[in-house]
Amino acid sequence: MSWQAYGSGDPVTIVVPGLGATPGEARIPASGLPGTRVVVTLPSHGDEPDAPEGYWRYETIAADVARIADEVKAQKAIGVSLGAAVLTRIAAEDPDRFDRIALLLPAVLDQPRSAEVQAVLRKQTSEDEIVKTLPTGYALGDYVQARAKAMRRLTTAIDELAGQFPIADREALRQVTAPTLVISAVGDPLHPAEIAEQVASAFAKGQLEVFESKAPLITHRAQVRSLLQVAWRA
Repeated sequence: MSWQAYGSGDPVTIVVPGLGATPGEARIPASGLPGTRVVVTLPSHGDEPDAPEGYWRYETIAADVARIADEVKAQKAIGVSLGAAVLTRIAAEDPDRFDRIALLLPAVLDQPRSAEVQAVLRKQTSEDEIVKTLPTGYALGDYVQARAKAMRRLTTAIDELAGQFPIADREALRQVTAPTLVISAVGDPLHPAEIAEQVASAFAKGQLEVFESKAPLITHRAQVRSLLQVAWRA
């Protein structure tokens, strides 16, 4: 796992992308935020080497992310999908680790994904299946091809993570001191809105924002950026 810093000064924000995120996608949540944004590149992503056998477990990924957060002295954290789950685990284990958290499109909390969601996840190496997760009019050829290529590299990760969940007991999140922004999509089969509701409710200072879109990071990028900027100034 590696990282790249953008900007300078405080605050330092660590950004943990979702599974299969292209380098461009990984940087989206960091755009426009003050200070230093440290964007993580997961194993088997971008130019990183393939993950070692047995790597794809939430506890393993969380340990790597926590190590980087300590290394760069991150005060704040943003996670997307898989990244949101990883930050949820870190927060449960170390409730005072960050002073601000944003969880974008959380997919799982303390129960396995449904069989239907697991089936959709395992199909994400197909361009046709990826198109189905996008809003009408946003099936961009280059993007879909790049994402499908990235996901084909991650078949082992998909299989191993499909039935896992990051924490055993959501009550641990009641001890988290950081205000936590949770952003939800409507109609996204991989990131059910009810999971985002559960995540926001589990945190003592959770705030839920719902977008009527399958892919708000694409269709409502400016609004998401504004929410993050407001949260980071508070």
